[in-house]
Amino acid sequence: MRAGALPVAPPESDGGPARTSERGGADRPTGPRGSTLLRHLVVVLVAAAALLAASYLLDPFRNFQLATVAAYLCATAGLTVLIGLNGQLSLGHGALMATGAYTVALSQNALADRGMTGSWLLPLSLGAAVLTTIAVGAVIGVAAARLRGPYLAGVTLAVAVVVPALTVTFDGIFNGEQGLSVYLEPPPAALGPYFPYERWQLWIAGTATLLALLLVANLVRSRYGRNFRAVRDDEIAARLAGIHVARTQVIAFVLSAATAGLGGGLLAVLAQSVSPGAFSLTLSLFLLMAVVLGGLGSLAGAVWGAAVLVLLPELSHHLTEQLSLSPAVAQRLAGNLPLAIFGITLIVVMIAAPGGVQGLLSRLARTRPVRAGLRSLRRPTRRSRQTRT
Repeated sequence: MRAGALPVAPPESDGGPARTSERGGADRPTGPRGSTLLRHLVVVLVAAAALLAASYLLDPFRNFQLATVAAYLCATAGLTVLIGLNGQLSLGHGALMATGAYTVALSQNALADRGMTGSWLLPLSLGAAVLTTIAVGAVIGVAAARLRGPYLAGVTLAVAVVVPALTVTFDGIFNGEQGLSVYLEPPPAALGPYFPYERWQLWIAGTATLLALLLVANLVRSRYGRNFRAVRDDEIAARLAGIHVARTQVIAFVLSAATAGLGGGLLAVLAQSVSPGAFSLTLSLFLLMAVVLGGLGSLAGAVWGAAVLVLLPELSHHLTEQLSLSPAVAQRLAGNLPLAIFGITLIVVMIAAPGGVQGLLSRLARTRPVRAGLRSLRRPTRRSRQTRT
């Protein structure tokens, strides 16, 4: 891009016109901010109604899958903001999810051991998970703000390796490779004695995820989002415009860590257990590939990436069954096939649609009205036919 030009989001992205700050900072919206919030609230309410209807229409297994998609969506949404909007690479988000998961497990079990019960336990534990990952993310973010390129990737990669190793080393707290079970309250008695537990899990995961997405979407459309994009596109221009580059990068990393911690806590709630094997380096790589596959910089793309993360193991399981292999070969293939399928799919999508799935859908949506307009221009009208005759 041109030196000295400050890349900012278009004015309409904030629901109103923008102006330049007198202090030289990023552009600020002068239009009604409530319109953006209202639009996001409508989307969240529609999504909540759809989830509620789906929880009654789907069987328990599909409810559990949809809840798992919601948990992964927390992590992919935060990673989308970090990579797509702020330009920082992270290979350690699986470790941040592990931090949130272990925090929920320890909090739930500690409160239950002290005889504390009630529906308020889980929100308290999820809040503790978010706060813990915020603290961890702030430490990593401060280091990440000083690093670039492969050095930043190396630091986050080290986090992805160290955190699971710590859970094995301090087995007195984390119970080593066996992990921890997670105490959970049954569904409220007001829902009935035979209320499906998977439906209750979907309600928990869906509510937490929609609230997190509402917060992230509004931050992306705010001054913070414009600062994220400005730093991503040109750090020098952003600094000249009065943006504190290091602080902006730390904020982006903290936001991404908070959503990853919430996603990890929800996974612990869904599985009712947590172990280091569930948050290995492979998970961090899967999260990164899912974000790229869905579409960088788009929260809608994060939805596609989370769905692929959940559906991929089921697809690989079906493929393994169709091959009719020996048990030993099938077991070995089942562990590597998801990564192979993910890699091949990622290569194909990057060649055919560099903007990911969401970028492809957006491009198709834009070109369809254009093609329809061209066809209408080429089609002669009745008056033109009469004139010719």
